[in-house]
Amino acid sequence: MFAGGGREVAPFAQSKAFRVMPSYCQRGWALRCGGEGTRSVWNDRPESRLWTVMLLLGTCLLYCTRVAMPICAVAMSARFGWDKKQSGLVLSSFFWGYCLTQVIGGHLSDRIGGEKVLLLSASAWGSITALTPLLIYLGSAHLILMTTSRFLIGILQGVFFPALASLFSQKVRESERAFTYSTVGTGSQVGTLVMGGAGSVLLEWYGWESVFYFSGLLTLLWVYFMCKYLLNEKEIIIPFEDLAKGLSISKQSKVPWKQLFKKAPVWAVIVAQLSAASTCFTLLSWLPTFFKETFPDSKGWVFNVVPWLVAIPAGLLSGFLSDQFISQGYKTITTRKIMQIVGSGVSSIFALCIGHTSSFCRAVVFASACIGLQGFNHSGIAVNVQDLAPSCAGLLFGVANTGGALLGVVCVYLAGHLIESTGSWTSVFHLVAMVNVLGLCTFLIFGKAQRVDTDSAYVDL
Repeated sequence: MFAGGGREVAPFAQSKAFRVMPSYCQRGWALRCGGEGTRSVWNDRPESRLWTVMLLLGTCLLYCTRVAMPICAVAMSARFGWDKKQSGLVLSSFFWGYCLTQVIGGHLSDRIGGEKVLLLSASAWGSITALTPLLIYLGSAHLILMTTSRFLIGILQGVFFPALASLFSQKVRESERAFTYSTVGTGSQVGTLVMGGAGSVLLEWYGWESVFYFSGLLTLLWVYFMCKYLLNEKEIIIPFEDLAKGLSISKQSKVPWKQLFKKAPVWAVIVAQLSAASTCFTLLSWLPTFFKETFPDSKGWVFNVVPWLVAIPAGLLSGFLSDQFISQGYKTITTRKIMQIVGSGVSSIFALCIGHTSSFCRAVVFASACIGLQGFNHSGIAVNVQDLAPSCAGLLFGVANTGGALLGVVCVYLAGHLIESTGSWTSVFHLVAMVNVLGLCTFLIFGKAQRVDTDSAYVDL
């Protein structure tokens, strides 16, 4: 899969872009910088697969900690006397923090390496998650303490996907980018699945506190294994001056920012990512409460597990189909749009169906189809960011995800307000479908796959 030691270069390929970007020449990653024949640590396929699996596990744990609060929302609301608006405030506070670090996380990853950014942030969010049950009992202001905790976790997790986008844009071939991203991206469904099953059991047997202990400690364990077995000391330690340089934006930057944001395809992918991310956040935050209140006699592990179990093969299938289409001669942008029609368009139909059924079994089927088909977004807009601007994909993805997080805050809070004021869940699923369709139409009309970071120092992939 990964380049190194003169072996097969797939999917992480050498590119001339590396020759003008020495900050990406991390010794632990599968590339040879400058074409000088430097031997890569990843000189065999088993090593490359290990890295892929570890990144998938990292994404899994990201979502384990993210969905801990939605899983526990009903129990915590009953314990601390929160109404729907207060629950919506706690749930949405994550996204307020999440939107603040998207851009800076992407830029920092583009400058010093995404693997360092991932490990630094994971160690911090894992610690806060594990300490959350202790922090919330420090005083009587439980709502404020929980809101603050979720806000901080949002800040720390905001850098994760921009860091991945930065890594993949520099090290994955265009024809294999969708499957690689989809493979790692399925960690989001795996994490939600694990927390839906294990979290529901822990919640029932040991209380809501155990859910936070479980996800936080597992994250710290992942960081430990990454540091001990896959990175050397020089790659783990980030000198302060390197961090400061990474945070700064040089005036001599080769990326033509003004021209970049004048391009319609850039704004098309930003709007589409904004819509897809915000609707995903809304479903992630409110689906557990919907099933718990609409079908009070149902088992939590069913509706917290089945939709995300379906999403795993769906995400992998989307990546496989996308790369197959491109390898067989289909245009890249045509393939991206097909994937997005399924991810945003077809999934919205099933979202509408959820709100119009009184059957628990049908609701689980519709939710599974909706969540599963959203996995096709990994092979649509998520990799289109890398198509457009591989030299600054981390930062550009951060801009798009910032918009998604901001709209996510609005949608999550608005959903709680709609439920409280109307007493019906139908309006929530109408909101999800409307936002999805808006982003999809924008991408279908204006979306392109040609590079727009057209500095002469870079070449087409």
